[in-house]
Amino acid sequence: METLDIIVFLVYFVLIIGYGLWIYYRKKSKSSDSKDYFLAEGSLTWWAIGASLIASNISAEQFIGMSGEGFFVGIAIAAYEWIAAIALIIVAIWFIPIYLKNKIYTMPQFLEVRYNKSVSLIMAVFWLFLYIIVNLSSILYLGALAIDTLLGGNNFHAIMITLLIMALLIGLGGMKVIGFTDVIQVAVLIIGGFATVYMALQIVDQRINGREIGNAFAGFQTLLKEAPQHFKLILDKPSVSTTTLAMPENLQVQKYVVLPGLAMYFAGQWIVQLNYWGCNQYITQRALGADLKTARTGILFAGFLKLFMPVIVMLPGIAAYVLYSKGHLQGFNGVKDGAYSAILQFLPTGLKGLAVAALTAAIVASLAGKVNSISTIFTLDIYKKYIRSDATEIQMVRMGRWVIISAMLIALAFTWTDVLGIGGEGGFTFIQKYTGFISPGVFAMFFLGMFWKRTTGTAALVGVVLGFVLSVFFNNFAVDFFGKETWLYTAFTYEKLENGVVHTITEIPFLINMAWSFFITVLMMILISFAGPKINPKAFEIDRTMFKVDPKTMVLIVITILLLTALYVRFW
Repeated sequence: METLDIIVFLVYFVLIIGYGLWIYYRKKSKSSDSKDYFLAEGSLTWWAIGASLIASNISAEQFIGMSGEGFFVGIAIAAYEWIAAIALIIVAIWFIPIYLKNKIYTMPQFLEVRYNKSVSLIMAVFWLFLYIIVNLSSILYLGALAIDTLLGGNNFHAIMITLLIMALLIGLGGMKVIGFTDVIQVAVLIIGGFATVYMALQIVDQRINGREIGNAFAGFQTLLKEAPQHFKLILDKPSVSTTTLAMPENLQVQKYVVLPGLAMYFAGQWIVQLNYWGCNQYITQRALGADLKTARTGILFAGFLKLFMPVIVMLPGIAAYVLYSKGHLQGFNGVKDGAYSAILQFLPTGLKGLAVAALTAAIVASLAGKVNSISTIFTLDIYKKYIRSDATEIQMVRMGRWVIISAMLIALAFTWTDVLGIGGEGGFTFIQKYTGFISPGVFAMFFLGMFWKRTTGTAALVGVVLGFVLSVFFNNFAVDFFGKETWLYTAFTYEKLENGVVHTITEIPFLINMAWSFFITVLMMILISFAGPKINPKAFEIDRTMFKVDPKTMVLIVITILLLTALYVRFW
């Protein structure tokens, strides 16, 4: 980066840290209140909630991982963003009212109130493990890798530590500081992201069409012309055969394994989305401290913004694919997680600094939000209940801060040498795949717990364990047990290059695995619940009036659905 780029980045850094400190000192008199620290109770506006949801969600796995999948698969990966808009509408209308009516502040608390302490404790430990080992580590690794690649390499560990320090300065201030700084983070993310896309399209037009000054609209038309297969939302099912690594059929199999065509819309995508947006402390925490109208509007605002996220995080990957296929990305080795950094090398001085600031904003916001959720679960659901039940508000806040520091150090240890192998199969796929091991059981437990009164604690406990066991079975043993082609699934065999070695892999698409794990888990939970009492005293009382939506909110919902419909009609 040039001097101007560094200045632009430093302005962002000073602005974020300065604003965070200002927010913190404004609320310093309330800092001993645990609910204020963990939930910013009653403090976040609807636009702050919506912005914070987007800032926490859009991170390295989107900028780097989804751009990489855009390079490899194309627009089909946008399903994760666009279906999220519908999932957020469902969460805003049906999930959040249940949480707020029953004064739920953490997801383990929901499980304790609805089921029992055993289910709550097991899931609290599960979530802490998942958030620290998988999510926090992958965000840190992918973010540091992307920025290091952009800066020329050899600074990976220094960048990793810098990102943690920035996130620490924000995270220690609590949810109110995180929520309001996320507004600036999202502004930087959107402005920098759209500027990057605009310049990337100009570069495509300039390099591919030989223009002296590129035109962004012409650049987009060039992408449509040069990579029509990258603008198909629903992938066709390929033939089942082992092919040589270089053949197009092999690439089609690899793509379909990640995004199994129309089949993924029957269950897999919905389980991913509704579990992430509706049963995830990391996300719901932003809205749990607000009143229903504020929380609902903020979530719907985030859903509306979701429609535009693929433009920011996916189009640069497709632009990188076209430039790479035409020989215009010198020094880029074709590894998909390097696509975003490869496209940034063409940006002019100043804009490159803004792009790095946008990427850093996404990473830091996600790190800060994640460690706050880790801190909240540990402090409220483990420390307060099982370690020190007489802890004061000050002691709980102090413990929360120590947990933040500890979680960051653990994540740093796991990412220092990529012990998890995050860089092997692509960051976005890594996160979706391994989060998917617990998603079926968790979502089944929450969904039945909310909307079916007979669901028992025993059924919930069996469900979360069974969902995990079934996920492991379908991912690792189903092919050996049932064979490659059954009415349950189709397993695909293909060759894949990893770390310079060609491996022959037989695999069932993980979204299909997730669907069957979910359906079988739900069926078993229903059978177990029928064997229990007909009247469950721990079931939530649902007042149907709390699901009603006011006319202004309905307008926002209709606009979001119409825009999404238009996108699917255009790229089907």
